[in-house]
Amino acid sequence: MIKTEVNVTKGNWEKAIVIGGGMAGLLSARVLSDYYTEVLIIEKDDLPVKSEIRAGTPQAFHPHRFTPRGKMIMERLFPGFNDELLSCGAPSTQNKMIHQTNQYGSLVMPNTENDATFSRALLEWVCRQRVKRISNIKFLTKVDVIGLLMSSDQAVVTGVYVREREQLGQQNTLSADIVIDTSGRSSKLTKWLQHLGFDVPSPDILKVSLGYSTRHYKIPSHLSVNWDVIRIAGDPANKTLTGVFSTIENNIAETVLYRPGGHYPTTNVDEYEQEIAKLADPLIAEVLQELEPITVPRGYRMTELFRHHFEEMEQWPSGLLVLGDAFCHFDPIFGQGITMAAIEAEMLEACLREQRNHPLPYFERNILKKMNEIVEPAWWLNCAANLPWQGVSYAGKPLKGIEFAQKYFALYIKHATTKRNFERYGLYWAVNTLLLPLDRIVNSHMISSILASEKGSSESKELLCELSNVCGQTLEEQLSQIIPAFPSTAFEHLNAQKL
Repeated sequence: MIKTEVNVTKGNWEKAIVIGGGMAGLLSARVLSDYYTEVLIIEKDDLPVKSEIRAGTPQAFHPHRFTPRGKMIMERLFPGFNDELLSCGAPSTQNKMIHQTNQYGSLVMPNTENDATFSRALLEWVCRQRVKRISNIKFLTKVDVIGLLMSSDQAVVTGVYVREREQLGQQNTLSADIVIDTSGRSSKLTKWLQHLGFDVPSPDILKVSLGYSTRHYKIPSHLSVNWDVIRIAGDPANKTLTGVFSTIENNIAETVLYRPGGHYPTTNVDEYEQEIAKLADPLIAEVLQELEPITVPRGYRMTELFRHHFEEMEQWPSGLLVLGDAFCHFDPIFGQGITMAAIEAEMLEACLREQRNHPLPYFERNILKKMNEIVEPAWWLNCAANLPWQGVSYAGKPLKGIEFAQKYFALYIKHATTKRNFERYGLYWAVNTLLLPLDRIVNSHMISSILASEKGSSESKELLCELSNVCGQTLEEQLSQIIPAFPSTAFEHLNAQKL
């Protein structure tokens, strides 16, 4: 029998355990190190001794990139992080061109930021070396966490059960004052909680059936690639692939082909080049003619994206938290995963600071609620982007306003592209990469402006028809009923930094 959570908060700040040594785990450990005497990262795999792909990360071969928000948080937690990536050979985006193609046309614009572009291996390596230099953080590798150590009344997590990978029969315990699960999609947290008798709500599931196929190319020493990124968006109506070109360290270029809905890009060498040639824009194929392939295409398949609702549990043990992909998993094509983990770590930092100064009960449950408020708008945006594709479906809590959003975003992108409105196009990506809240592009002024500009188009007529279903109200009043009012939690710390 599970007892009701007691109305107290543990005051011990001695030891923290982080399950998982990926980016979410490293960021969590960095934050915890300011508040706990000892922080232990438990990683199931061995850690590379140089910048190499870590075992157990099948997504690591595929493109990774900071969003502006992600870079901002990384720079605050690890000052000079971008410069360190550049010093390790990561190329800079400064004065290179961004090429964006969609079904309405193309936009080309310069990148004025001095941002590093890198592989996942280099990103983790630099971050891990920074974390290793923090004296009160230790790593325990090649160890599986196999369960939660609980108090006798099962109200408090007091540590974890572990087993060394090379000694499968031997089980040990490690005590801690707080345990944070950052083990990603492979998390066993739901099973552990259910085994202990907790009632865990079903997650929201986006059955996306998405596939990636990535190949690396060597850039000849005599060649200067002046493209920061080339992105050729697929069209759900025509079931075409999305293709992206970018560069990383060691004079390497990478291309990725992507599509949700179960139509996976090929990993066959000859067919891969043919699929690139069939993209809606020939630019990537043209650039690759001067480059030398150095790997075969590698695939990555993902059946489902999920969003857990731990915040709804009637009982949640104190001393336990969950962060990153173990809480909510996003479509990697939008580059939100690391950014979301960074935002969550920043929120954890603020909550720890507040808890130390003004202790309150139900500390962990309050964090879970804030975590849910952070992921909610990003999850909604993921669903809005993927559901137009045939073969994608959703099971979970109702998605308010999702059909209206799909129609409006299509009109918005068409307007920004055909009118060559770089500011509005940039705003769209700023919202989708979690730099700005949704209401920066979904508001009565913006919608009125775009509807007026696109008057007479089929997309505009369709949107007006949907709005006209609500009579006798202002556009602002209609939007308040159609579009969900997302909490501002994800942007509170960003606003504080700007002030």
